[in-house]
Amino acid sequence: QVQLVESGGGLVQGGGSLRLPCAASGSIFSPNIMGWFRQAPGKQRELVARINTGGRIDYADSVKGRFTISRDNAKNTVYLQMNSLKPEDTAVYYCNIKMDRGDAWGQGTQVTVSS
Repeated sequence: QVQLVESGGGLVQGGGSLRLPCAASGSIFSPNIMGWFRQAPGKQRELVARINTGGRIDYADSVKGRFTISRDNAKNTVYLQMNSLKPEDTAVYYCNIKMDRGDAWGQGTQVTVSS
């Protein structure tokens, strides 16, 4: 049983910044990959960024240079720093943890970027 607690969503103007933390608790096993996905209305869920236990990182091309993902292994917490936000970043953002024995998802947090 794994639980993910997300926070930090909200409304921000274009060009602004937002920071999303996600804390995992329960039966956490290493190694693992923690990441952020997003889903806009009428669109498929897409990977935003992910980071494994050793610190290897992948970003979607659309967010490279603007978003930064990091993690604190001792706290099982992942952070997504979002800068230079654009209206097309508007979506529900979901935290995810992937382990060999399975994965888990957070409830999602709404990010809205106004023009």
